[in-house]
Amino acid sequence: MYLKQIYKNLTADKMTGQKRFVVLLDPDKMRLSKMDQVLKASVDAGVDYFFIGGSLIVSDMLDNILITIREATNIPTILFPGNSYQLSYKADAILFLSLISGRNSELLIGNHVLAAPYLKMSPLEILPTGYLLIDGGVRTTVSYISNTQPIPPDKPDIAACTAMAGEMLGMKLMYLDAGSGARHPVSPEIISAVTNITDVPLIVGGGIRNPEAARQAAEAGANIIVVGNAIEKDPGLISDISFAVHTSRTQPIS
Repeated sequence: MYLKQIYKNLTADKMTGQKRFVVLLDPDKMRLSKMDQVLKASVDAGVDYFFIGGSLIVSDMLDNILITIREATNIPTILFPGNSYQLSYKADAILFLSLISGRNSELLIGNHVLAAPYLKMSPLEILPTGYLLIDGGVRTTVSYISNTQPIPPDKPDIAACTAMAGEMLGMKLMYLDAGSGARHPVSPEIISAVTNITDVPLIVGGGIRNPEAARQAAEAGANIIVVGNAIEKDPGLISDISFAVHTSRTQPIS
């Protein structure tokens, strides 16, 4: 009922081995002086989607940034909410995240109950997403705010079984996230373990700072690569990372 064109496109991309590149924008971190530069670079580089959100959004910038993107580009916007208040009808879709790697009941289902009536009436495409935090070598904002322990980087079996359970529960996407400011990105071993045991599109983000790391994640099996912090610091990276992602492929599903 809630799955529309974006999900259809993501599943078709997975079937053909096509990779997609996402720029993550945190409304509280993105300086307006850099916004025009980021949007122009994203259009020029063929960025596929914008994720909008963060662990904390304490300003009124969410709607403003969505309006700015829509006026300047045709790139779809997908909410990446840190809590049930980070919602807006001005986006195209929302990652309906369940933190399945943790044991915080509010982030497994509690916040979803609060958001459901709003989303039921909204025009947003709802993308049920199993969200897994992976230890990136430093405690991140999301692990602190969520009060959960990330999956250790040397435990690909735990990540794989967690993702498998999420898929069996009906989640349509999996998201492996080392978190904003991670020292290390999600390892190829974990990415491969998850992608080899699940059939849904796989999103990977956190700690990806250069084209080489993006390509490594894509070739390990990630379908969608997300970069945020590095681009906030240097929008010039958008072109090179986009090229690295879009020229990476895995074998199509037969």
